[in-house]
Amino acid sequence: MDLRLEAIVLPVSDVDRAKAFYETAGFRTDVDLAGEGFRVVQLTPPGSGCSILIGHGMPQREPGSFGGLHLVVDDLIEARAALIARGVDVGEPFHFPESGTGPSPGFDPERRDYMTYAPFEDPDGNGWLLQDVPHERNLTAG
Repeated sequence: MDLRLEAIVLPVSDVDRAKAFYETAGFRTDVDLAGEGFRVVQLTPPGSGCSILIGHGMPQREPGSFGGLHLVVDDLIEARAALIARGVDVGEPFHFPESGTGPSPGFDPERRDYMTYAPFEDPDGNGWLLQDVPHERNLTAG
């Protein structure tokens, strides 16, 4: 049995502002439906099988209350530069050393998969992390 995560409801305070932000970041608008007392917009990151839903008139948490949403990328340097070029304020890369201490600035010294991140937030403060996976993805793509 397959269990596919296909959409996450992301709480935002201003649907149009959030939609513009995510479109600027390269997300594709799949659906923008409005009716009496509700609006639902579905956006999908490039290359992703999972979308986000934003809107109003549906049950959701407080705007800006989500954090740690991961966007896995093959090349963190390239992905970060592309988002910055689109006007997204992406923080500096950081990694978690093997010592188990907290985050350290810069890339993982060995550029190991799943160890380096770069943060950004949407206009409401929902937190995202670009997660660097340069090796595993490249091995399965060939």
